[in-house]
Amino acid sequence: MRIAISADGPNLESKVGQRFGTSKYFVIIDKETMAFESVPNPGASSLHGAGVEAIVLVVSKKVDTVLTGYCSPTAMNHLLNNGIEILTGVEGSISEVVEKYKKGELMENMGVEHKIESGSSEINRVVFIRSLKSSARQFVNILPTLSGVVLLIGMFNTLLSKELLSSVFSGNAAPDTLWGACFGSIFAGNPVNSYIIGGELLKYGISLFAVTAIIITWVTVGLVQMPAEMAALGRRFALVRNIVSFFIAIAISILTVTVLNFIIG
Repeated sequence: MRIAISADGPNLESKVGQRFGTSKYFVIIDKETMAFESVPNPGASSLHGAGVEAIVLVVSKKVDTVLTGYCSPTAMNHLLNNGIEILTGVEGSISEVVEKYKKGELMENMGVEHKIESGSSEINRVVFIRSLKSSARQFVNILPTLSGVVLLIGMFNTLLSKELLSSVFSGNAAPDTLWGACFGSIFAGNPVNSYIIGGELLKYGISLFAVTAIIITWVTVGLVQMPAEMAALGRRFALVRNIVSFFIAIAISILTVTVLNFIIG
């Protein structure tokens, strides 16, 4: 069994280094024979990345346990993931702590992080709680959008009948695209809502020309937001941008559906 000890010096009488990443040496000891080697820590003088260099060194030496004063959570996770046991809060000379470790005395008072065995499913509690909180925040952030989608589908199915939609959208490419662009320019909301409305329209048999025009103008033309756009960017710019976007959306809708039909057909 091989033990790596962060050290202030290269011999067994040196003191245990109090920081894993920046200790001057690592003393690698065979627990059974007490044969050892001293390896300078390449990260001792580094301003950045000291912990990474120390981790690489210890892992390359194929040690089973690390004894040190302090080890950062990041370095600890990397060592544990490589099957290395870690004892922190260690003080004294190298020879003293090794004898205490062999007798099992260090385990009683020091912080011990056990190595992760191959195939085990041990979960770091801190990481789990952090992930849980992050997932909860993401769910809370997206909840208004999900609620809006559900309400939108309900209102759409309740207020708009198939007969009403059929009277507006005749099935002809040019009129359907124009009407779709008009409706998309008036409606407001996030892009997700346009996909929901588009999907419902397709279920009602409305042409793909109209649906494509609605989706494109929904995100490029905004008559509802035009007063705010005029105030922020100027009246002329807002008018020109919306008019140009309206006609470009019509052209793109017709071109997109025509190309799609050509590919499929």
